[in-house]
Amino acid sequence: MSFCKDCVKGVTHEGTPEGKIETIGGVECYVATPTVDYPKDKVVLYLTDVFGLNLVNNKLLSDDFAKNGFKVITPDLFNNDTVPLDAFNPGVNFDLMAWFGKGQHDQAHTRPIIDKVISALKADGVTSIGATGYCFGGRYVFDLAFDGVIGVAVTAHPSMLQVPADLEKYVSTAKAPLLINGCEMDDMFPVAAQEKADEIFKGFAPGYKREYFAGCHHGFATRGDLTDPKVNAAKEAAFKASVEWFIKYM
Repeated sequence: MSFCKDCVKGVTHEGTPEGKIETIGGVECYVATPTVDYPKDKVVLYLTDVFGLNLVNNKLLSDDFAKNGFKVITPDLFNNDTVPLDAFNPGVNFDLMAWFGKGQHDQAHTRPIIDKVISALKADGVTSIGATGYCFGGRYVFDLAFDGVIGVAVTAHPSMLQVPADLEKYVSTAKAPLLINGCEMDDMFPVAAQEKADEIFKGFAPGYKREYFAGCHHGFATRGDLTDPKVNAAKEAAFKASVEWFIKYM
């Protein structure tokens, strides 16, 4: 398992979250609910990067999806053991592999957290689930699609994918339309891997699309420097593409 330096870089965005913390299936979640009428049987599952619920950016993005008519559930994937926000500070070299190496955030620990939330949502009448995953969370969008748990899949700069194996597995086993928001400088899902995805997903019947943002680094869609016009425009365009994907397929 590997990560890159950009996995723990970023900027905290300004804003006040409008959702609330709820316990769903025994898991702490941030819940963003539309203020207008919305389909109660549909939910977007927001799967975060390693900063989880502690990073306000993730809550603000959840709110933005809710403003577009989707109820959004953002689980705490880390049992309140996220990467600390001071990893953003200049001169801090946070040891991400040591954090991950504690053995508390691998698939054996993270996937059950997601499954508990999904089981509780289904018990509450949810029948249609889409998922959007960023960095760390992108891995689980693929896994949920493999298992037929989600009906729509979106990911931005995913980490921990095996290329081409996971791409080929998706095509052969998954039925969820897939949107990938990729960027130019991404050690976790580089341009070559993105182009390989285009090749493998060509003709994928459920639906496939890749957006590409030049001049942006891994993490741009959630914690990029919004004072940079190029990054700000890319973040907004990736979000717009994601909303349109959910509207089209959910």
